[in-house]
Amino acid sequence: MKFSLLFEMQISEPTRATERQTFHDCVEQAVLAEQVGFDGIWEVEHHGLYEYSHSSAPEVFLAFVAARTKTLRLGHGITLTPHRYNHPIRIAERIATLDILSEGRVNWGSGKSSSAVEKVAFENKVDELHDQWLEALQMIPAMWQQDVFEWKGRFFKIAPTQVVPKPVQKPHPPLFAACSKPESAASVGALGLGALNFALGNDEFLSQKVTEYRAASDKARPSGFQKNNHFACTPPTLVLTDDRKACQYGFRGARFFAESMGAYYFGSNRPIGKLNVPRDFLLDDELQDAMAYRGAPGSQCSAIIGDPSAACEMVQRFADTGVDELICVMQMGTVPHELILESIRTFGEQVIPRFR
Repeated sequence: MKFSLLFEMQISEPTRATERQTFHDCVEQAVLAEQVGFDGIWEVEHHGLYEYSHSSAPEVFLAFVAARTKTLRLGHGITLTPHRYNHPIRIAERIATLDILSEGRVNWGSGKSSSAVEKVAFENKVDELHDQWLEALQMIPAMWQQDVFEWKGRFFKIAPTQVVPKPVQKPHPPLFAACSKPESAASVGALGLGALNFALGNDEFLSQKVTEYRAASDKARPSGFQKNNHFACTPPTLVLTDDRKACQYGFRGARFFAESMGAYYFGSNRPIGKLNVPRDFLLDDELQDAMAYRGAPGSQCSAIIGDPSAACEMVQRFADTGVDELICVMQMGTVPHELILESIRTFGEQVIPRFR
């Protein structure tokens, strides 16, 4: 089992001052994660998702962290790959540059965006996004491996070009894709890509999803890039020695994370301004019910919230389903920076060693 952190740059009720501080806080959190034993970090790319994610330039943040760390894997989770967001040549150049400067520590995830805000802002043809993504996915690894790249496809026609620089990792950085829907893990496996999943459902549901992904991945014969059989989940996480305090802040943060994501991903509207989502602590009876539900039969295998003992039980459940990596979402918009640091340290010192 590998352990990483996911950064969305979430901010509840942001100002320019809190936005600035959040970026510096996330760098501090990433550096601490390496010190206490985490394997890597993953950084999203989103545009215009106010409060939910202020991370629009992940390549800059990851490079900043690369300069302050030595062993931490640096994951794009994910780069928006259709060409209205990022041209494939620019993606190949940026990823290769980061791989060189980090001495081969990059994981590259790609995706299309499920948010109407981003699709409309970049004037995309929505019915073409999937096919654009598939074509770019074939192109970018080829740019890393070929001295002279040429392409004649449906969306891209590129004259012979020497795309430089080349990445350090050979044949290329590991490839991943986002799985925003339950059925998409198998389709990602069929392409030969690593899977970046939201943590959803109970143990049986997740185990079935992993099984379907493995079966599809085993049959995959990708052309032009190296297969990556790797299944990762992104559970909201807060681990403190005080179980009740961890649940008080953790469940509030997880609710903000889930409902702000839902505002952008699962509705037909394009929200502008402050999101209409709850930010308060759970009521005492709600908190008690949530705490009791964590280990109940059939409960959701979707969050790691509580003291180290409760966290270890939940991590074991993920391990038993066959998950390769937990990408912990600790940076949630309503969780104070000091508690995130405490959670990273507690997780690194009292949870990770149990699974090495």
